[in-house]
Amino acid sequence: MRVLSGIQPSGQIHLGNYFGSIKPNLDLLGKTDESIYFIVDLHALTTVQDPEILRKNRQDALLDLLACGFDPAKAIVFYQSDVPEHTELSWILSTIAPMGLFERAVSYKEKVQKGISASVGLFTYPVLMAADILLYGIDTVPVGKDQKQHVEIARDLAIKFNSTFGNTFVVPEPKIREDVAVVPGTDGQKMSKSYGNTIPLFGPEKAISKAIMGIVTDSKDVAAPKDSEACVVYHLHKLFLSPAEAEVLAEKYRAGGLGYGDAKKLFFAAYMEYFASARVRRAELEKNPKAVAEIAADGAKRARVLAGEMMEKVRKAVGIRG
Repeated sequence: MRVLSGIQPSGQIHLGNYFGSIKPNLDLLGKTDESIYFIVDLHALTTVQDPEILRKNRQDALLDLLACGFDPAKAIVFYQSDVPEHTELSWILSTIAPMGLFERAVSYKEKVQKGISASVGLFTYPVLMAADILLYGIDTVPVGKDQKQHVEIARDLAIKFNSTFGNTFVVPEPKIREDVAVVPGTDGQKMSKSYGNTIPLFGPEKAISKAIMGIVTDSKDVAAPKDSEACVVYHLHKLFLSPAEAEVLAEKYRAGGLGYGDAKKLFFAAYMEYFASARVRRAELEKNPKAVAEIAADGAKRARVLAGEMMEKVRKAVGIRG
């Protein structure tokens, strides 16, 4: 089985990215035939159009992934733009893609409502995502509920292509990961760069502390009993705890005497302890940019072998190869 996932460098990688995508994929390393994890910088162009910012975001994302534990000996890690087969397949798929399929895409409508420019790239975003999936013969795609429609579009395009040009693609199935935590942001909404409610995975301690101390809570005083299940601080803190440890912490909330300021300090301490070794690894990697660049280049080379095999089948199927 081959596992594929990607992360968009549209801003700092945050805690929601870690528990929603990075950690579940790290847990699969060594348990599958092949693990592919890539930085979808072409997708990021729909929202990031400052070249210096995108360049830094890409580099930071790669450092973050390697620091978290993506061992290049066990996973193929690369930049999407370094594998041109993604865009080639995206164009070919776009020639058979029904307009109505994308006019119904919820993600496009939501992003436009949030103020993102209604570009052609944003509208056809699901075609590139379909190419990302179909290039590598992925049969099952683990995704959160918010990405389910994009996998269904990839499925529809695979079926349409196969019926038009002959059986070429594996038809993927979305697998909703019910076990993956929905990480709340500092304001209680889902943690998202677009909401500005994130806690950065790495970066200065002061920035992480400021984000944590800024988590929105109610106005109960220190002595008052508190409902842990209604508290964002608790929900974030328990991501780092065993079930037994989470229950002990919940009892402290219910008993009263634990103020939100102290609860945030406990969470901050747990956060820094959990990522301590990753922070050390990241600092070491940052000192050796050449080695990091070589890892990405090697990952792209390995990915192009797989993508190239699929694209030869596609080119022959549509008639642009003999």
